[in-house]
Amino acid sequence: MANKDRLTGLDSSFLHLERDSAHMHVAGCSVFKGEAPAYDELIGAIESRLHLVPRYRQRLAFVPFDQGRPVWVDDPHLNVRYHVRHTALPRPGGDAELKRLAGRVFSQALDRSRPLWELWLVEGLAGGRFAVLSKTHHALVDGVSGVDIATVLFDASPEPLPVASPEHEWVARPLPSSAQLLADALLERTTVPAEVGRGMRAMLRGPRTVATRLARSLGSVGALAWTGFQAAPASPFNVRIGPHRRFTWVRADLDQFKAIKDSLGGTVNDVVLAVVAGALGSYMRVHSNATDRVGLRAMVPVSIRADIERGALGNRVAAMWATLPLGVTDPVQRLHAISEEMREVKQSGQAVGAEILTHLSGFAPPTIMAQAARLQARQRLFNLVVTNVPGPQFPLYLLGRELEAIYPMVPLAENTALGIAILSYNGQLNFGLVSDYDALADVELLADELRASIDELAAAARAPAPATPPTAIKARAARGPATAAR
Repeated sequence: MANKDRLTGLDSSFLHLERDSAHMHVAGCSVFKGEAPAYDELIGAIESRLHLVPRYRQRLAFVPFDQGRPVWVDDPHLNVRYHVRHTALPRPGGDAELKRLAGRVFSQALDRSRPLWELWLVEGLAGGRFAVLSKTHHALVDGVSGVDIATVLFDASPEPLPVASPEHEWVARPLPSSAQLLADALLERTTVPAEVGRGMRAMLRGPRTVATRLARSLGSVGALAWTGFQAAPASPFNVRIGPHRRFTWVRADLDQFKAIKDSLGGTVNDVVLAVVAGALGSYMRVHSNATDRVGLRAMVPVSIRADIERGALGNRVAAMWATLPLGVTDPVQRLHAISEEMREVKQSGQAVGAEILTHLSGFAPPTIMAQAARLQARQRLFNLVVTNVPGPQFPLYLLGRELEAIYPMVPLAENTALGIAILSYNGQLNFGLVSDYDALADVELLADELRASIDELAAAARAPAPATPPTAIKARAARGPATAAR
């Protein structure tokens, strides 16, 4: 039987993708109302719930000679105070100072010799608020399971609910020796394919069903491969990157996006891609980059996590490619073009093909998986990642303090200077923009263009304005007429 603590092929690929300049952790900036809790109080709350997320007590053990994927093992030296940091913002403690701190924290790689997560308690935020910065390696979570962890660590009511005590006190299991890690990996390699063979023989009892499924699967893999063979176009977002990051966000209203969808058609995700395409096109034109007939390729992760897998860690995602038509300046036409594109993508079975290849990667030798991951990073298969994760549509609380907003961050792959993550929470739809520090020094300009793109499409759809008045017009005016020109 396969070791349940061994990383899957997809999980381990995020280790192979990591470089000095490309850190593979997902992250978030959570803003809370009220005075920050005492550091010791926060430590106590986290320690009381660690048994609900046991991977947070484990670190990676690597198989000698790369003869197997790493496994999760208990960390006998676990120190929660190492993982939970405490800091404060300089005055005036506004969003600018918080974004600057988040960029610096997100620029630091996680230590692979320890459990792969960190939290930063941030005091000094203006308006009687505080923040928590979170970092978790992508080998440990994907976007959906990351949201599930948040709902475990947070409360759904202002009064913290009692947490059931663990059945027994946690004691770290002995660390496996190098010889044991190697022996287990080699044994698994020889026994698990036999389990697959037995499953295949069971499937062959219904040959017609198998033939139909096989034909569909091959078609899905072919659709994905055909897209992958076509290199993404060159763009200012695909340059060599360094280790340092800038981080900013745009806060939007989920009901407004639903109203746009109801008025103009498509899905909420289509609307998200349409406003992102509008912002990228405007940004490139401000920088005198041609956008006529330019279609940037976005890698759009799709969750394949079943309902019964909710709360489980690890990665259960597949990928789809979406072409963003930057040259289409009419917002309604742009939305319709993207809706049609996404319908064709879904019908082509790209996500199914990606899921099949994900499963097959579990049987590839680790050395081949490492080379494939590095090749993918160099080949410019996509221009940027745009990931949209559904979050809880009810308020969350940390030690009685309400979570006001959460802004997500997706890691940057090699030669990719921009990533956009979107997370819905309690009626909000919040965009987190991360960029290479030097390649996209004016990522705030892109954020302004994103706000303007949302306003433009909402106006075309006659969607009601959100409760918070838009700030894009003020931001454009502050930049002056030259940079505000479209």
